Amino acid sequence: MAYSLKHIVRKPKVATSNPPLLLMLHGYGSNEQDLFSFANELPDELLIISARAPLSLAFGGYAWYTIHFEAGDSKFSDIPEALHARNLLVKFIDELQETYHFDATKSFLMGFSQGTILSYAVALSFPEKIKNIIALSGYINKELIATPSDKTPYKNLNFFCSHGSVDPVIPIEWARKTPEYLQNKKIAYIYKEYHVGHGVAPQNFSDLLDWIQKHL
Repeated sequence: MAYSLKHIVRKPKVATSNPPLLLMLHGYGSNEQDLFSFANELPDELLIISARAPLSLAFGGYAWYTIHFEAGDSKFSDIPEALHARNLLVKFIDELQETYHFDATKSFLMGFSQGTILSYAVALSFPEKIKNIIALSGYINKELIATPSDKTPYKNLNFFCSHGSVDPVIPIEWARKTPEYLQNKKIAYIYKEYHVGHGVAPQNFSDLLDWIQKHL
């Protein structure tokens, strides 16, 4: 099959006919190898797939959409590109289901930074596509969220959200809007902060690993 996104795969160490999927989305300027470095520390039963964003940057980096660093908040993100990336990810998830027949009731989407922004966008726009979301160092961009057709679309979603309290890249204030948004939608979530910058602290990784185990 010709896939919509380039990616790398760690197949489950214990073969099953319907493995739980963990799909990884890297941040701006990184690539599919970044979060994949966690793969060997994650549960053996997971089918782990790390996708490469579609836009090529310098020095082997990639982006899900363009960021205009000199622009104000309202022009900061290229919304049409971001929406295209969101829809591309939905198509990619469908392709993975066709190939691997993963267990959708135990599926995970893990994003970091820009990958988290897209993870929120995919899950909140197409909640039937994914079950559990690990949102690291990102925020909800409402411009990227479509209205799901189902009247009770979010009942099966579950979020693990974390952020560095001294993040110099994505301000903690942006992330702190997340709990209220999810509460208003009656979505199950955990929100945690760690005294770290734009990265994943060891305690953060330990907590998300425990969370994954509980939802497998």
